[in-house]
Amino acid sequence: MVKLLTAHELAKILSLSVETVWRYTRQNKIPFVELGNKQYRYEKEAVLAALAGSRIQIKEDHPEYLRQGDYTYDDYLRIPEEPGYRFEILEGVLVKEPSPSTQHQRISRELGWQLKRYFDCYDPDGELFFAPLDVTLTTHNVLQPDLLFVSGSRRQIIREQHIDGPCDLVIEIMSPANRRKDRLQKMGIYRQAAIPHYWLADPEENTLEAFMLKDNHYILVAAGSSGDRFTHPHFPELELELDKIFHRPT
Repeated sequence: MVKLLTAHELAKILSLSVETVWRYTRQNKIPFVELGNKQYRYEKEAVLAALAGSRIQIKEDHPEYLRQGDYTYDDYLRIPEEPGYRFEILEGVLVKEPSPSTQHQRISRELGWQLKRYFDCYDPDGELFFAPLDVTLTTHNVLQPDLLFVSGSRRQIIREQHIDGPCDLVIEIMSPANRRKDRLQKMGIYRQAAIPHYWLADPEENTLEAFMLKDNHYILVAAGSSGDRFTHPHFPELELELDKIFHRPT
């Protein structure tokens, strides 16, 4: 019986990155067996024969950024799932990051719970969502904000599998690896998409910053840290307990 290999096993044998194997799969340059939704397996000898016969020059790509500037939402949908990682497209660049930490998830859970209580009263027709959920802002910008809110007046952007357009509020929870990306690159993408509110939660500093769009620029309108009660000029009666949001179990 012929052994079928995973993309990881095949990449190791060929001394390629997993991303290169995926790219060859999407381009039908190597034979594969599809077991289910985004689940692929490979026969080693058949792959070697295909590579030799097509005269493909094996060339490694950067492990995080493939075909810089060229990725679209259609490409994104064909990327096989890889446990332990999540993907986004930023200005056509495919970005791969490890799954969030436990503290990241604690912050997301508590912040989401407090916001849901508020929005259930403030805008009961709106919906609060958590990552992983795709937000397509343009063909070349597909993001997964950690939390996002779609107001009742914008419900038409909610699709069966993703959010198609700018929502009212996006929140990113920073990590040591993505601080610059969240504060600069993503902020620029959200600004260009005219998303009214962008918040940054910092687990290292235990701070929450709220930016609001004004004259096509984000301005800081509210901020707080552990011990503070966070309020916001645009959301009447909103009061977040940051001690609970940034709490770390001992």
